[in-house]
Amino acid sequence: MKKTGIFLLLAVVVFLGYRLFSPTPTIKNIHPLGKNIICFGDSLTFGTGAKEGMDYPSQLSRMLSTPIINAGVPGDSTTTALARLQKDVLSKSPHIVLITLGGNDIKNRASKDEAFANLKKIIQSIQDQGALVVVGGIDIPFFGRGFGNGYKEVCKKKGAILIPNIYKGLITHPDLMSDPIHPNEAGYTIIAKHFYEAIKPYYLQKKGT
Repeated sequence: MKKTGIFLLLAVVVFLGYRLFSPTPTIKNIHPLGKNIICFGDSLTFGTGAKEGMDYPSQLSRMLSTPIINAGVPGDSTTTALARLQKDVLSKSPHIVLITLGGNDIKNRASKDEAFANLKKIIQSIQDQGALVVVGGIDIPFFGRGFGNGYKEVCKKKGAILIPNIYKGLITHPDLMSDPIHPNEAGYTIIAKHFYEAIKPYYLQKKGT
């Protein structure tokens, strides 16, 4: 019994030591430059499945009481998004950039390595302009092809804020979905709230609210 107690005590000490001294991921550009909040991504950003003005960028704009640029293009992959990054994001004085990309890479069976190499380039290019980056990840059991871990690795390495699964609270609730992939208006409200909570410590503090 004494040996068991000593072993358990050592295990607890090791665990607490790891929690106390393991490095905490550093978020880059917590005091972002630039002027505009930009939502950059695919159909989840564009708002497919919702009425006009009920996409998540529009709803988030109302939550923050500030204009937001919707740079979402249905069908976009990380490859096509990278190709339009300069025109749709970097040239528009980005302050905070919210990203939803990777869903079409998963659907189209694109290379996971290529997808995350593209995402790294996108994040780095935005951060180089002094903007804060928030990534809405996708982590779907069985069909996600391990992309969930890929988002974690990339965001930890690049210092981007990660929402681990943008579909959290949606996929298993048909009343929040317009089809198997796209939310309806109520579903986009949930996505807007995910992003609101993610940027609140950085954006609202700046405004003094």
